Amino acid sequence: MTSINKETFETTITYIDKKGVGRAEVWRDTGQINPKKLKLNIPHTIPGEKVKVTVENPDRKWARVTADEILEPSAERIEAKCPHFELCGGCVFQHWHYNGQLRAKTEYVQKCFQDQGFDKSLVQDTIGTDSPWRYRNKMEFTFGSDGSLGMHEQGNFRRIIDLETCLIAGATTEATMLEISDWAKAHQLPGYNKDKHEGLLRHLMIRESYATGEVMLGVFATEPPTGKLQAIADDLTNRITSKFKQVKSLIWFVNKDWADRTQAEEQFVLAGRDFIYDEMSGYRYRLWYDTFFQTNPRQAEKLVELAIEMANPTESETMIDLFCGVGTFSLPFASRVKKLIGVEIVEKSIESAIRNAEDNGIHNTHFIAKDARRGFDQVIEEFGSPDLLMLDPPRSGAGGKVMRRIGRAQPNRIVYVSCNPESLAIDLKELIQFGYQIDQVQPIDLFPHTVHVECVTLMSRVEK
Repeated sequence: MTSINKETFETTITYIDKKGVGRAEVWRDTGQINPKKLKLNIPHTIPGEKVKVTVENPDRKWARVTADEILEPSAERIEAKCPHFELCGGCVFQHWHYNGQLRAKTEYVQKCFQDQGFDKSLVQDTIGTDSPWRYRNKMEFTFGSDGSLGMHEQGNFRRIIDLETCLIAGATTEATMLEISDWAKAHQLPGYNKDKHEGLLRHLMIRESYATGEVMLGVFATEPPTGKLQAIADDLTNRITSKFKQVKSLIWFVNKDWADRTQAEEQFVLAGRDFIYDEMSGYRYRLWYDTFFQTNPRQAEKLVELAIEMANPTESETMIDLFCGVGTFSLPFASRVKKLIGVEIVEKSIESAIRNAEDNGIHNTHFIAKDARRGFDQVIEEFGSPDLLMLDPPRSGAGGKVMRRIGRAQPNRIVYVSCNPESLAIDLKELIQFGYQIDQVQPIDLFPHTVHVECVTLMSRVEK
């Protein structure tokens, strides 16, 4: 039997990477003229901490290891509240005092902008939250092969942590998740096996509105709730409706696709309706299972207020909202401008945006269901260049072609909301050649205990 070569090192964490993992390096004496550098990824550590690690087969360029011992802990190290923290992949920073998390996020945004040639002093300190727990209004859980329900283990996508609690989810979200887990185990329902592509239960999606109290539950399975599954689905309905009056939407989704995501080919409403109502910044929205909506409503309201404050819209201005979704930003801004045109590629989101505007008595909006490039061109052709432009693209960013179109249109002010500082800085660099400058970059924390950070950036035209 071949023995495993192991070496133990003491090293210091130099920085945290964009996945929230501590980075360090050691120099190994291999008996050669020059020592060999070994890069280490060490989760659940904090910059400046001295740690002891054991590396199997260290004769390689990098290794991911768990610290054997924290020799010199950071003054910001705290005990994680969640019993699943060491294994669960949902949070990465529970061991770090919240003030330290905020500083790390500020430094990460500054680095992203500095890498693109911007002055990092443009980036303000990250705005935190008074409530870093129980903040998420949407969660997606995965069923394990034995019917257990939880989150993926860190670094092991095939293992599911059977959760007893989730401290970033709402209290009702946690309670309904545990009830559905008990239901699955009681009926011995097999979870979906990604390798064999067999099994029944795949995911559970939960939306919980903090404003209205309404809850949506979506069970994603490979078969419809008919025939032999009818009685089992009826039991689920009875369990939920008898114990959770706030559940206004219980849906069984059929997903037979190989892709491991919450998508549906069919849906069966077991109880209630196929949407719930939510509210933000005084506006009412209808949310379906696949509607994009900010997941931290308390901080999202601050985000909207911040965007409005930075944009400073006036009643005489025309505005474009690119990647408008269901109108999260469109409706508050429309109340402050002469006309607002929203562009979004997802037709169902545009239908929702139109309906949401009607529900809120807003009549100066026009929504277009097209991709950002074609939709922007159509808006310019029909309405001319806007005074104010806002965009809130997906994590990948808007892209150079869209940004150059924006630059050529020459709006006076541009407000860019982003969940990815890296793609944000790359996109904004495209506008410099068109005579724009960055006035302010304001990070805001919508995702405590994770690596993610939202940013609102204001750019203004300084030359024609």
